[in-house]
Amino acid sequence: MADPHGFLNTRERITQTRRPVPVRIMDWKEVYEAQEKGVLKSQAGRCMDCGVPFCHQGCPLGNLIPEWNDLTWRDKGQEAIERLHATNNFPEFTGRLCPAPCESSCVLGINQPAVTIKQVEVSIIDEAFNQDWVHPLPPARLTGKTVAVVGSGPAGLAAAQQLTRTGHTVAVYERDDRIGGLLRYGIPDFKLEKESVDRRVAQMEAEGTRFRTGIEIGKDLGWDELRRRYDAVVVCIGATVPRELPIPGRALKGVHVAMDYLVQGNKAVAGDVQIEQIDARGKHVVILGGGDTGADCIGTAHRQQAASVTTLAIGAQPPLERSAKQPWPTFPNLFEVASAHEEGGERTYLASTVEFLGENGVLTGIKIAETEFVGGRRVPKEGTERVIAADLVLLAMGFTGPESAELVHQLPVTLDARSNINRDGYYMTDREGVFVAGDAGRGQSLIVWAIAEGRACAAAVDKHLMGETFLPAPVSSSDSAMSV
Repeated sequence: MADPHGFLNTRERITQTRRPVPVRIMDWKEVYEAQEKGVLKSQAGRCMDCGVPFCHQGCPLGNLIPEWNDLTWRDKGQEAIERLHATNNFPEFTGRLCPAPCESSCVLGINQPAVTIKQVEVSIIDEAFNQDWVHPLPPARLTGKTVAVVGSGPAGLAAAQQLTRTGHTVAVYERDDRIGGLLRYGIPDFKLEKESVDRRVAQMEAEGTRFRTGIEIGKDLGWDELRRRYDAVVVCIGATVPRELPIPGRALKGVHVAMDYLVQGNKAVAGDVQIEQIDARGKHVVILGGGDTGADCIGTAHRQQAASVTTLAIGAQPPLERSAKQPWPTFPNLFEVASAHEEGGERTYLASTVEFLGENGVLTGIKIAETEFVGGRRVPKEGTERVIAADLVLLAMGFTGPESAELVHQLPVTLDARSNINRDGYYMTDREGVFVAGDAGRGQSLIVWAIAEGRACAAAVDKHLMGETFLPAPVSSSDSAMSV
């Protein structure tokens, strides 16, 4: 193990320092600063190398957490990144974006603050890139089999890298102009600077993966034609259909779904000219939805110098500590103060949006009401209505499934009751040779699940093509149907 007395001698949990708010809202650079090496080692030394490491249970990837904690404490960074890469293709993504269910399962977390697993993870990979320890791993031989991966988010990239490394010829199709999917255009730079995506894409190109941008499968190239061209197809198109709010005033100018706003913001930061960009500058911004997408909108609005930012959530404020209904080692629903929340704004709970108000077709405010439970549903409470000013409303209430109309029509494949693409226990759809991984098959979920499914789906594809596989499969699709 790491330091046998580490969890006793270092009882304080110390996380990465965030740059001062007045400084960071003036740019789009990442919020967190690198942790001092000595502090990082002492934090890694708090790991107890438990007889039954429940952090493995919390991580869909099965990351070898006690091993690379120990290697970090021993200052063996090159060995640490080898153990980290053994289970995770992209620790620089999970180390920045994952909500860390592994930490909720940490045994030390029973009676002390959990080990800073996520922080150790991102420090390992950042050092590895800085020290030039990350190299392309091209296959020793080619199998002669071809695979098309549709979508270049974390699931698609993980599947493509695994399949390329085992010797298949892989082409990744992306409808946007750059590779990365929501990593590129859905996550603001203050959480993930795009250099992290670019250097992985460069590594994958050096390994032999081929990237085809600006091609939308189903329109520019038919799904049925794609299947005829390749020995297998992997569908990783995500769950990008936003949940709508069909109430009076929805058509007013100034009401937008959150992802339209975030995509434009990311493209502007990348230097692309945006025609009629949705801009929060000088506006009273109201965000409907209290999740990660809502927090991304908060941080973006602050950097665009909004006049005010208000978040409305229909549910109650989560507790600060675990409830009895969410005992260790489950992943609890807790009140979170993300970096964006530190930067300002108001958070209101138990608030239902009743109507969007406007003049001459332009949004001026929204009517909201307190909520109450009636018949098992949370509904507006009569007599509690009030109006708040709003020039820009962003709907960040989650997603309902993949954009699957062309896929269903052209292949065809079927959907499940939740509008996700049907698949068997080995990620294959109703159409032989067509597989699905990530949010398109499981619904909106965590980045760590996307990578785990991409890796597992790659193993299923390899076995389908070759009769056997030596690729690791962290989860089956039936396992992955259970959210963390």
